[in-house]
Amino acid sequence: MRRVATPSSPQEVAETVRDAAARGLTVKPVGNGHSFTPAAVTDGVQIRLVNLGRLRGADHATGLVTAEAGMPLWRLNELLAEQGLALTNMGDIQAQTVSGAIGTGTHGTGRSSASIAAQVAGLEVVLADGSIVACNAQSHPDLFEAARISIGTIGVITAVTFRTERSFLLEAREEPMRVDEVLDRFDELRTENEHFEFFWFPHTSMTTTKRNNRSAGPARPLSRRREWLEDEFLSNTVFSGICRVGRAAPRAIPAINRLSSKALSARSYVDRSDRVFTSPRTFKFLEMEYALPVEAAVPALREVKRMIDRENLRISVPIEVRCAPADDLWLSTSHGRDTAYLAFHMFQGMDQTRYFDEAEEIMLAHDGRPHWGKLHTREHDHFAAAYPRFADFLAVREKTDPDRVFANNYTRRIFGA
Repeated sequence: MRRVATPSSPQEVAETVRDAAARGLTVKPVGNGHSFTPAAVTDGVQIRLVNLGRLRGADHATGLVTAEAGMPLWRLNELLAEQGLALTNMGDIQAQTVSGAIGTGTHGTGRSSASIAAQVAGLEVVLADGSIVACNAQSHPDLFEAARISIGTIGVITAVTFRTERSFLLEAREEPMRVDEVLDRFDELRTENEHFEFFWFPHTSMTTTKRNNRSAGPARPLSRRREWLEDEFLSNTVFSGICRVGRAAPRAIPAINRLSSKALSARSYVDRSDRVFTSPRTFKFLEMEYALPVEAAVPALREVKRMIDRENLRISVPIEVRCAPADDLWLSTSHGRDTAYLAFHMFQGMDQTRYFDEAEEIMLAHDGRPHWGKLHTREHDHFAAAYPRFADFLAVREKTDPDRVFANNYTRRIFGA
């Protein structure tokens, strides 16, 4: 990397891009570094958007809210709440910048509400020639479709306009459930709840299930003490310590997981939507996630369970399963099909290679698409076959960035030269 730029306006971003292009350097924007892939790595100029974090406007009549690209999601949530507004759905992490979250297809779980990028109504983008373009479904629609999920290859997003709604409460119901029951009832659980997900503890018969549904109130949040104890201390500090024990003594992991799963207790609370959707996650891990046709989720997870036993693997971090409805975003992992996401984690310092390789083979056998910001081994030909609008995306990329100012080794692997 030659240098880092921290522009404070779209015009400064444009100047940085023009200067880099004139020098024959590549440019990559970076958010808060949440991705597990080298999506933001460059040997040229890295643009950090930390100084582009303002709220430009909120229109209560339309629900349209425009935030600059470097604003963290947690800050956006606070500002929306002050305006009496909210995003319809979110992932479980809110550390990402708004542009980083949409650019890699960040999603939560939902019966009818899709990814964060699906809630985007407009973008402001700096293109490779230094022009600043506002785009949406009516103005420059192909650019808009390509730029919403692009891993930073179409341009540098400087502002995002979201479709929001009035603030709402969610009732969270979390409880342990046997994995066989969850798999047998999977279709029921995912269709009867607005938001359903579960975590299976490998080497055990138990899961933690989460059901989030809208509530008329009143709010009944967790106490500060309980929230800190369960979501920060136990779920992060203590769990990280347990994983360190497993890393030092892998043979103990099955017994540790059984104890951990038995320690779980049910809880229910009602709170502001973003506080229910998101939770702190401070322990360190590597992650691979695949999007499957929803009907493949149960057989795929059963195969993964058998594979873990067959390969005598020791996996300390639960496997997460979430859902999303079909959408029409060109590079959305849910494009054209109702989707289930299976996320695989390995605690920091442990070798994930065999686990991820074996799990990936199962995911591919079930027509899986990898998350753009998480570890995978797929290349151009896989994506060209997996995404019906892939050629359309490449055409926009060729038109807007023929000299590949926004390319790096990772994006060349995905999109070709």
